[in-house]
Amino acid sequence: MSRILIVMSSADLWERNDGSQYPTGYWAEELAAPHERFVRAGYEVDFASPGGVLQPLDQHSADPEIAGEDCARHVAHAQRALDDFGPLLKLSEITADSYDAIVLPGGHGPVVDLYQDSDLGRLLADADRQGKIIGAVCHGPAGLLSATDTEGNWTFAGRRMAAFTDEEERLFGTADNAPWLLAGTLREKGARHEQGEPYQAFTIRDDNLVTGQNPASSAPMADAVVDALKARA
Repeated sequence: MSRILIVMSSADLWERNDGSQYPTGYWAEELAAPHERFVRAGYEVDFASPGGVLQPLDQHSADPEIAGEDCARHVAHAQRALDDFGPLLKLSEITADSYDAIVLPGGHGPVVDLYQDSDLGRLLADADRQGKIIGAVCHGPAGLLSATDTEGNWTFAGRRMAAFTDEEERLFGTADNAPWLLAGTLREKGARHEQGEPYQAFTIRDDNLVTGQNPASSAPMADAVVDALKARA
């Protein structure tokens, strides 16, 4: 049976440029929709984070005016999946050899910790060298930034990818006062960032890398990961 690792942030606060604290957590749809599809396809799914810390739910993702009418189902699925799994695995104790795919959901947490997490960087670099499937959605692609070599060269430079856009960050109301914006930073680091319409599903596959732009892209990203894994079976 194929195994997929979902890597969560452990951050519950995002410090802004003015020193204020913005509460964050995992975005329900971005965790639930991929998990649902992976389990339905017959894959074993593990959860991990820095230090094995369980991140709280981002309450915005439980608000139907923000996250859509189906958000309650996503919240329930995500919480049930995490409860059933139990304590999260620690990134420091994980090797790429154990998994067929690694997937990074969003919420703002990845721009707080995952983008500079050395354990995640090691894991992603090893997975990419082995040709394992790597998926990321919304702010999850921030975690890709962690994969650099000793000279600072980025593993994913030159690769096509999608991520939460700077325009979407402005529309959400979190661009002003943000320490940095994801899409622009990915481009600065050498990514070939592409984007669709704000808050509409948009995914890109570049060889073993599958990325989605926003919460609406969570299920399509997961479907693309499943398709990629089935093609290798």
